[in-house]
Amino acid sequence: MFSPLPTPVEMSGWDKAAIHDTGIRGEILMENAGREAVSTLLSEFGSVKNKSILIISGSGNNGGDGFVMGRQLADLGAEVLILHTAPKNKYKGDALYHLKLAIKSGVQLKHFRAVDKINLHESDIIIDCLLGTGFNNELRPFATKIVEAVNKVRKHSFIFAIDVPSGLNSLSGKAQPVAVIAHTTVTFEAAKVGLILPEAKQFTGKLIVKKIGIPNKVKNDHPVSHYLINDSIYDHLPPLTPTMHKGTSGHVLIIGGAIGLTGALQLAGLAALRAGAGLVTLACPAGLASQVKAYMPELMTMGLGSGDHWNDQAVEDLIPLLGNYSAIAIGPGLGRTEGAMNIVEAMISAGHPPAVFDADALYALSRRSHLLISIAENSIFTPHPGEMGRLINKSIAEIESARIETAHKYAVSKKVILVLKGAGTIIGCPDGKTMISPISAPNLAAAGSGDILSGITVALLARGIPAMQTACLGVYLHGKCGLYINRNFPHRGNIASEIANSLPQVLKEELC
Repeated sequence: MFSPLPTPVEMSGWDKAAIHDTGIRGEILMENAGREAVSTLLSEFGSVKNKSILIISGSGNNGGDGFVMGRQLADLGAEVLILHTAPKNKYKGDALYHLKLAIKSGVQLKHFRAVDKINLHESDIIIDCLLGTGFNNELRPFATKIVEAVNKVRKHSFIFAIDVPSGLNSLSGKAQPVAVIAHTTVTFEAAKVGLILPEAKQFTGKLIVKKIGIPNKVKNDHPVSHYLINDSIYDHLPPLTPTMHKGTSGHVLIIGGAIGLTGALQLAGLAALRAGAGLVTLACPAGLASQVKAYMPELMTMGLGSGDHWNDQAVEDLIPLLGNYSAIAIGPGLGRTEGAMNIVEAMISAGHPPAVFDADALYALSRRSHLLISIAENSIFTPHPGEMGRLINKSIAEIESARIETAHKYAVSKKVILVLKGAGTIIGCPDGKTMISPISAPNLAAAGSGDILSGITVALLARGIPAMQTACLGVYLHGKCGLYINRNFPHRGNIASEIANSLPQVLKEELC
C-alpha cells in the first residue's frame, strides 16, 4: 500500500540480506545497478553515441557502479573517461571486480588525486558516482572541490547522479554543506527517505527509482520504518452504495469558534461536507451560533451555554451529547481562554468518539499537559511546526530541522497519530512507523488551509476509516487539492474555501 523509504542503514541491510541470506552475488547487484542506471540515462538524455561522458567514481560501491556504467557506455559508442578518486589498488570487493572489468574492456581511467587542480572540462554528460547513501558527515575539502566543480559546469553538461547526489545526506535530505545539483538522480530498489523530502528536490532533480533484483522476501523479512503515501491509499475510501444516505455517511461534530475566529470553524465544516460527511454540526458558544449558521445552510449549529464565550454551562451542555456523533474535531477557532481549555479538558475526561485535535485544542494540551495521559489512543493531532513546538517546548527551527524524528518520537510516546504539517507532511504512528506525503503544494500556504485539513480528516474518520489511514488519506487529498488549484492560481492567491471546494473534482480525477 505504501512505498518503502529505507534509511541508509536499512538499505544496507537489504543488500546484505540479499547477498548473504539469498545468495545473490554482490557483483551481480552492482552490474544490475549499472545497467539500470545506463538505461535511465538513455531514456532521459537520448543516444550517447559519440558523446563525451565523464564519470567521477569514489572509493566505495558507488564508485563501483561508475565502473559498470563506464564499460557499458563505452560499448554504446560514448567517449568515456572515468576519474577515480582512490588508487586502483585501494578498491576492494565488488568495486574492484568491476574496476578490473572496465580496465580489460579498454575504458579510459585516470586517478583523480587530492593534489590535482579541480577544473572539470565540459562534457556532454557528467555522472556523479563519488559518494553513496552511506555518506553522513561533512564533505571533506577534496570532495567539496569536486562537488563545486561539477556544479560549475552544470549549465553545459547533463549532471546524472547515481543513488544520491554526492554531499546530500540520504537520511535528512540536507546538503552537508554542499551537494551535487543533478538534473536527474537514479536510485536503486527504493527511494531513500531523505531523497523524497522537499529540501532534497533542488539537488536530486528528477528522481527515478530502478529495481536491481533484491527479492521481495528480503524486504518483507526486513521491514523499514518510513513509507511514502501513494495512490493506493484511496483503497481505504468506503465504496458508494445505492442505498447509502446521510445517516450512513457519518455525522461529524466540530467544536470551535470564538469572537473573531468563527471563520476557522466554518471552513472546517465546509471541508467536512466536501469530503463526504453525511451530516456536519458546528458547536460554538450560543451567542455566536447565528453568526456561524449564516455561513451556509447545509451546516447545522449547536449553541452551547450562554453568551459568546466558552463557560461552564457550555461544558455541561456538550458532554452528554458527545456519543451522538461518528467523529469529532476540536480546535478550529476555539480560542485560548480558560473556558476554551476547559472544554478540551472536559471532552477528554468524558470520553468521546474518534477525534481530531487541531489548532487551539493543541494549545490547550500544551498548557495542560497532564491531559495527555488521558488522550484516547489513536487520536489524531494535526499541529503545524509552531504548535508542535509548544507541545514539546522546542523552537520552530528545532522542529523543522528534525521533522521525521519529532513526529516519530511524539506519536510513539503519546500513542497518537501525529500529523506534522508542512511541505512533505509527516505522519507519525504509535507503532513507530512514519508515513510521508510526497506532495509539496505552495497553494496550501493560505490562511485557513489547516482548518480545511481538519475538516477533511474528521469526515474520513466519521466514515469508519481507521485513524492511521484516515490521517494519510486526509493529508494526501489535501495535498492533491493544492496541486489541482495551482492550475488556476499558478502564483497562489487562492483562498482556503477554494481548497475545500476543489475536493469533489480532485476525487473525480483521482478515482474515475
